[in-house]
Amino acid sequence: MPELVEIRGAVELPAHREDVTLTTLDRLTLVGELATPLNGLPAATLITLHPLPTHGGFMDSHIIRKAAARLPALAGLAVLRFNTRGTSSPRGTSEGVFGDGVTERFDLEAAVRFVRDLGLPHPWLVGWSFGTEVVIKYGLAHDEIEGVVLLSPPLHRATRDELSAWRGSGKRMVVMVPEHDDFLRPAQAEPIFREAVPEAEFIAVPGAKHLWVGEAQTRTVLTEIVRATNPSALPMPDTYAL
Repeated sequence: MPELVEIRGAVELPAHREDVTLTTLDRLTLVGELATPLNGLPAATLITLHPLPTHGGFMDSHIIRKAAARLPALAGLAVLRFNTRGTSSPRGTSEGVFGDGVTERFDLEAAVRFVRDLGLPHPWLVGWSFGTEVVIKYGLAHDEIEGVVLLSPPLHRATRDELSAWRGSGKRMVVMVPEHDDFLRPAQAEPIFREAVPEAEFIAVPGAKHLWVGEAQTRTVLTEIVRATNPSALPMPDTYAL
């Protein structure tokens, strides 16, 4: 009989997983992992960008790691995660040095190109904290991107003009802001996004913090990602038969 496992914590559900490398236009090699569903083509593809590497962000930051561990099986999504330049994780260290959100535009381009070259369908960018800055600043340059999910956007490096450029672009924008965020809370963030990109879907998450700690917050984030990219997979189950 199959074993029924509870989906929480570090559980990793079945998927095709392979270590990958990305090559940037400035000739750096970035390390990462691609997780895809075991059966059939993915319904959509998530290109994830992690939090600030100088403050512990990397491809294994827990929301990104759990998206790769769960969503290929639960929602039929492909998940690409990688270390931006100069960032280390158990997978390895990406070449280069931290670019403070400037040279990371090459890292994003390499990831989008990698997904395009593989023919993976319906690509979305999912940025978390520092990753949202890279998405806002440079994601609009890539026509194939269908939408973006912004988790805990601090709006430190991304300018208002760069954010406003998304208005009327035809690309969906889902913004998730924790009630107790360390940098930008809903009361401050919502007017900025409403003015800059009126069509953006703004979600204030009660009780949540910048790092989305705990299973309840993890489920909230992953559910909204799936709602945006493959809503037919909802509701996601709490258990899985291995």
